[in-house]
Amino acid sequence: MVNGDSPSRWLVLVIRVPAEPSRHRVAVWRELRKIGALSVGQGVWAVPDVPVFADGIARAVDLTEQADGQALALTAAGRSPEDAARFQALFTAARSADWAEFLADCGKFEAELAKEIRIAKFTLAELEEEEQSLERLRRWHRDLTARDVFGAPEAAEAGERLRQSTAACEDYAERVIAALHGIAGDAR
Repeated sequence: MVNGDSPSRWLVLVIRVPAEPSRHRVAVWRELRKIGALSVGQGVWAVPDVPVFADGIARAVDLTEQADGQALALTAAGRSPEDAARFQALFTAARSADWAEFLADCGKFEAELAKEIRIAKFTLAELEEEEQSLERLRRWHRDLTARDVFGAPEAAEAGERLRQSTAACEDYAERVIAALHGIAGDAR
């Protein structure tokens, strides 16, 4: 979490990558999106100037330079407290959108588990697939938590929803094991 008593500092990247081949621009764009950088204009990205973003920024700069592009990194602060607050609000809104997508995926995961229970698809292959999906949700939650330096309001709900998804997967695992071992009544 960024200290609320001091003005927020931002790392602003100005990226120029040759138009062709487009895969280089896409690779840089993906890296910046992956770390949660805020696009503030054509080729201009910003993140809070905190250590959690350093590796991703370094990867984006490396990708830019490998593509014979140019990257300029600047440290910035809002000119006024209102500017700093607006920028923080934009960054937090982007994290809120990320959390909303995460919550929707938790819902899809739980619906998938409910469907498998409804149709009694209690196989090890299906369990492994569901456990991989849960692990993806855990990694995503960990990554979003690291990026959410200002604490978007949806973060707490997302943590609770991940716990619910984990419990649902554990319930499904118990049903699979019971079905495979022929334990009557335990497949619920």
